[in-house]
Amino acid sequence: MVRADEPQHRKASRMAHSSTPHFHNTEGLARIAIGAKEFQCIGALPPFDHPHVFLDMGKDSDIVCPYCSTLYVFDPALPAGTSEPLSAVYSPDHA
Repeated sequence: MVRADEPQHRKASRMAHSSTPHFHNTEGLARIAIGAKEFQCIGALPPFDHPHVFLDMGKDSDIVCPYCSTLYVFDPALPAGTSEPLSAVYSPDHA
């Protein structure tokens, strides 16, 4: 969490080391609950992925991917970067 009283250089350092979670819907689910409001949707697993699009829910609690129409719903009970089902989490390092 970024604190308002934290020096700017420390905020930038922490942000540079965090990564944006990626999710996919290879299973063709109607909805995926996620523990993030900012993330990337890749569609299906490579090589059937669509352009990796950054999505930001802002003040909303859900968003639909404009490429694959997956409905992502923010669930504050889920740990950051995880999903329900867990199989929807994508890691570029484990492709």
